[in-house]
Amino acid sequence: MPKDAPRRWDRRMQQRLAHGEAAALGELYDHFASLVHGLAHRVLGDVAAADRITREVFTHVWENPEAYDPKQGPLRSWIAMLAHQQAVRRLRQTESAALARGGEGTTEDLERTVRRASAAARADYIVTAMPAPLRAALELAYFQRRDYRQTAADLGVTEDEARRRLRLGLQLLSTAHDIAPTDEPTDTGAHGYGRAL
Repeated sequence: MPKDAPRRWDRRMQQRLAHGEAAALGELYDHFASLVHGLAHRVLGDVAAADRITREVFTHVWENPEAYDPKQGPLRSWIAMLAHQQAVRRLRQTESAALARGGEGTTEDLERTVRRASAAARADYIVTAMPAPLRAALELAYFQRRDYRQTAADLGVTEDEARRRLRLGLQLLSTAHDIAPTDEPTDTGAHGYGRAL
């Protein structure tokens, strides 16, 4: 597949949505519903709430296809950012309402909860979006408790390559804690949508 093929698909999908093509929304849903639902569930810990967030995100995309800017990053990242923002907003509303009803905790507890859920959701997204060779190395090393030598043997690569893949994968994961959760769209600047998660 040519390197620009995903970007062309993103631009074409946006055009189809802007023209009101219902089949485009169905195709987009098929591609990204599990991503949106998974991120929302990771933040909220509630299947029904994740279902609502999924509906809200795809409704927003359908009603606002022009809000996506292909120059800022992949459509997948934009949709993930929307899911993340909606889920964090819902978590804050739920937790704030609980505090207002006299529930235990403080505003600081609420923000810690939001930061933890946000970082966990971002880490999940990073792992699912990273290149397969990096993901495979991390899965072997951390889920199957392989050291870098065993990982290299299992993957059929050199030990140096296994270390490189693990290092890159961990560097990507470390960014999960670098981004402060927000309710509002982030100025993504040159980094695009991927940095806004």
